Amino acid sequence: MLERPRVLYVEDEPDIQTIARLALETIGGFTVEMCGSGEAAILAAQGGTFDLVLLDVMMPGIDGPTTLQRLRELPGFERVPVVFMTAKVQPDEIKRWRELGAIDVFEKPFDPMLLAARVGDVLGRANRAGAA
Repeated sequence: MLERPRVLYVEDEPDIQTIARLALETIGGFTVEMCGSGEAAILAAQGGTFDLVLLDVMMPGIDGPTTLQRLRELPGFERVPVVFMTAKVQPDEIKRWRELGAIDVFEKPFDPMLLAARVGDVLGRANRAGAA
């Protein structure tokens, strides 16, 4: 049996956590570790391996961009694909998130029925890029 892709989802809103977990696990067949803060994500990343990180941009404490910077400093996380989740999707903001190292940016609110497919697409692109 193939191992289910592991997603680290960093989101401070409990309602969004619940919807995203259901969408990713039930529809997409992913294994999801949910963290409510950047600090919790850094601890989770130190103790596990992940195929993808979904990262909220605006959170109390450590924001998404700072969390990404700290994750990139961890051994094994240099190349893990990261997708920012944000309501701020103006072209200059998307450009900034990509310059920080995000492979993609998903707009919030997201469609729960499409989230797993979008994550699968990103993983496929990241795997093809890694194989090239």
